[in-house]
Amino acid sequence: MPKILHYANNLLMIGIIMLLPSCSNTPVSAYQNETPTLDLAQYFNGKVDAWGMFQDRSGKVIKRFHVVIDAHWQGNVGTLDEHFTWSDNTTSQRIWTITKLDKHHYQGTAADVVGNAQGEAYGNALQWRYVLQLPVDDKIYNVSIDDWMYQLDDLSLMNRSKMSKFGFHLGDITLYFKKRPS
Repeated sequence: MPKILHYANNLLMIGIIMLLPSCSNTPVSAYQNETPTLDLAQYFNGKVDAWGMFQDRSGKVIKRFHVVIDAHWQGNVGTLDEHFTWSDNTTSQRIWTITKLDKHHYQGTAADVVGNAQGEAYGNALQWRYVLQLPVDDKIYNVSIDDWMYQLDDLSLMNRSKMSKFGFHLGDITLYFKKRPS
């Protein structure tokens, strides 16, 4: 086999292998019978605390954080005002505006989100997909976020997110949310 065909064949195989994980994703509708049912307007209403970490693709914890969320809804539109305190003592804020489109679909916007986040919820799970403007040093990178939330009980929610760019896995974000009792 000529060398050029050998390299082309290897590139084709690498491309196919890279696409395999995206073909095996579980649809969020697979959780339709799981309880408690995640209702964003009910869970994210009032004060919510969250603790999380970002791990690079090797699994090394790069940053940890605490978030205090002040959330409220008017009809089908919710506002989540998130205040982050990072492990390096820096702070940041993100304000989400979330619209419930129908029984299973949500749309969200924030200043550092490119376009609209698209959400789909069934049972105790919600999947968000969006592009986040991520500041690193003096540059801004647009990264894709595949965000999964699972309500565990009335006060607890787990969140796992995969971060990628051009289809390459950059790292993972894990968060634990605890709703403050009313």
